[in-house]
Amino acid sequence: MSLAHRIIPCLDTDGERVVKGVQFVNLRDAGDPAALAARYNIEGADELVVLDIAASRDHRPTFLETIRRVAAELAIPLTAGGGVATVDEGRAILRAGADKLTVNTAAIRRPELLTSLAAEFGSQAVVLAIDAKRVGDHWEAFVRGGSVPTGLDAVAWARQGVECGAGEILITSMDRDGMRSGFDCALTAAISRVVNVPVIASGGADAPETFLEVFREGRADAALAASIFHDRIQGLGELKRYLGEHGISVRQTG
Repeated sequence: MSLAHRIIPCLDTDGERVVKGVQFVNLRDAGDPAALAARYNIEGADELVVLDIAASRDHRPTFLETIRRVAAELAIPLTAGGGVATVDEGRAILRAGADKLTVNTAAIRRPELLTSLAAEFGSQAVVLAIDAKRVGDHWEAFVRGGSVPTGLDAVAWARQGVECGAGEILITSMDRDGMRSGFDCALTAAISRVVNVPVIASGGADAPETFLEVFREGRADAALAASIFHDRIQGLGELKRYLGEHGISVRQTG
């Protein structure tokens, strides 16, 4: 019996408020994180991701308080991150109420950070986030909120990250982010083929058909979306019913 595919709303925050943009720019206010978390908990989300996209030291205490507020509203797993560069910072996020933490920029600089985090908290608690953009015939990993190219092949980096200790991959297509043009199934499938851990697809979510496509063709284990849920363009219950009717194993709600 295969594991159920997960539907995961994402809350990108600037520390205190949820924000949403298009291709990582032109951010707009999207609401209070705790209020949105409570809504998604009721509506049937499988997990929730909260990311501090500002990720500066000035936002760290604020972000930890946001995690506490969000976790208090949830009966589902919570993943949180943004700017995590040390084991102590990871510990602070987990102590604030997260079940898993994400790491991106610091892991590219020091892949051994993934090993240290996995040794301290277990691989199941370490999610490697990769922001990828197509460059020529491959996808390149970017850091600092998608503003700085690294020269690293995103697929090769995903494989290395798992070898170093990551227990899950969160892959965001920068080309599709906020565009509502469908997930980058080729990117997600390429990563799914080279790792033996769950892969979460992000960037481009739109109609239920795009979720069906990323689960079938993209081989994703989970799909993450933001604006279509925040703006009530797509309901979680309706989406899950559609996927179930089309043969995708999901946890049905209500």
